[in-house]
Amino acid sequence: MKIGLSAETTIDLPVELLEKYNIKTAPFTILLGDDMVLDEQGISARIFDYVSKTKVLPKTSAVNREQFKEHFTNMLKEYDAVVHISLSSEMSSAYENARAFAEEIGKDKVAVIDSRSLSTGIALLAIYARKLIDKGESLGEIERKLNERTSSVQASFFINTLDYLYKGGRCNSLQLFGANILKIKPEILVKDGKMITGKKFFGLFGNVTNSYFNDIFQKFDNPDKDVVFITYSTADQKTVDLLYGKLQEKGFKNIYVTQAGGTICSHCGPGTLGILFINDGGKE
Repeated sequence: MKIGLSAETTIDLPVELLEKYNIKTAPFTILLGDDMVLDEQGISARIFDYVSKTKVLPKTSAVNREQFKEHFTNMLKEYDAVVHISLSSEMSSAYENARAFAEEIGKDKVAVIDSRSLSTGIALLAIYARKLIDKGESLGEIERKLNERTSSVQASFFINTLDYLYKGGRCNSLQLFGANILKIKPEILVKDGKMITGKKFFGLFGNVTNSYFNDIFQKFDNPDKDVVFITYSTADQKTVDLLYGKLQEKGFKNIYVTQAGGTICSHCGPGTLGILFINDGGKE
């Protein structure tokens, strides 16, 4: 059986990695005032410029049922079946929209996985799925193994400014004021498919990066060292190089540096940075 691999653009992978792992994507859309644009790599600068000028956050829209129908129908012209890994159902309607079409056409044709994650947390599962597909495993086995592994995805990041969270109604003016005065950089963890607040870091971006790195590997100390992502909305090269070196020292084999796509950037803003990996020691 020839099985295709799919995700939404919230997987936050550049074209070269989508091609390397042969992942097809269905795009979210972003509304910048009267302009509707597709979520894609490289759009973050336009988003940040829009917010800077208008003081208004973009609106993001999940892939709807009709868009999924077209996406999967096109894929099924090339493949016998499709594995689709979706943005967490706790964060978006995309999973339910994809599943609706899967139930219509048959689960032996389209298997929809709730990643319980976001951004390159989805990519980690997709890369694992690619290995299973290439091994020739059945659609049912791939679905089972992916569902078993979703809880091991470690997706976290810290936010340099609360301005976007404030504009989006996720923090109040007092929290914003305090964060700015004290230079608080909150950690966001993805747990049970939801984003929750973790540790609060204090200080300059570079110092916080070190503290965040150490904290993550204290909490999640059994990483699968095959793949790790450094994913950011904006970051200076010195910081990225520092993290890359530290991950090399930890023995990670494939270290990918990626920029978050439009949907993530629309909600988190500039200066957001995360390290994402599967924390199960590489067990399948």
